[in-house]
Amino acid sequence: MTGWNASEIPDQSGRTAVVTGANSGIGYVTARELARRGARVVLACRDATRGKAAEERVRAAAPGADVQFAPLDLADLSSVRAFAADLPGDRLDLLINNAGVMALPQRRTVDGFEMQFGTNHLGHFALTGLLLPRLREAGHGARVVTVSSGLHVLGTVDPRDLNMEHRYRRWIAYGRSKSANLLFTHELAQRLTAEGSRVVAVAAHPGYAATNLQTAGARMEGREAAARLAELANRLFAQSPEDGARPALYAATAQDVRQDDYFGPRFEYRSSGTPTRRTVRAPWTRNDRASAGLWAASERLTGVTYDWL
Repeated sequence: MTGWNASEIPDQSGRTAVVTGANSGIGYVTARELARRGARVVLACRDATRGKAAEERVRAAAPGADVQFAPLDLADLSSVRAFAADLPGDRLDLLINNAGVMALPQRRTVDGFEMQFGTNHLGHFALTGLLLPRLREAGHGARVVTVSSGLHVLGTVDPRDLNMEHRYRRWIAYGRSKSANLLFTHELAQRLTAEGSRVVAVAAHPGYAATNLQTAGARMEGREAAARLAELANRLFAQSPEDGARPALYAATAQDVRQDDYFGPRFEYRSSGTPTRRTVRAPWTRNDRASAGLWAASERLTGVTYDWL
């Protein structure tokens, strides 16, 4: 992995990728770089105006790229089902579960779930389950890459209070949703291995990258001063979205990736031009009992079952 960067992505011609949250930040960079290497890329975004603008930006950056916007709101399971049903083609090579929300005031999804758990985990759990048959059709080289966060260490999933109905704390809710991403990856990897599938499930985290995640919660509450402070911190301390996208791109395309790997920047929160590496994760994110329990609860809550695994 030494010195690895996006220019080393293998040729992706003939492959199809779905990238959630691809209208900005590391999702946009991930989609752009895959398109530059020849992949057909679907930009799965909640906001149509921003999604279509991102499509045009990718086309400008990668002339001749096969790229299209498709509407997807992970906070609405009916939107997730519609996206999966409308996605053209029979096979899918890469699913990049990138979209997310961070440290929001207490909110609910359309289906009544705590917003961070519902968007960051349940929406992606349902999407992956609905698209997994296509990934299996692609066979060797097909991957599910789920973007977690180093802040998953803030808390593990509480099976007794998945929606944090008791004493909501925004950062703990965020940490739990990111732990859920890793537990999901762990359980999916085990099930794929047991099945003998050639689909690989891995996770990545970007470190501290300058995106709109840091300002969304403050702006939602009208705390403009806090949002400006977050923007200043981004300029002073955060790495670029290009560096932040490296771990997910590596997880999606590198040759030495294994089931349940977790990639991040060398110095945990910043890449600063350094290579991506396998990184540490909280021990609870490899707990078989916890991952199986979250899986069962996620199937019940979303109504999406992985009967074939």
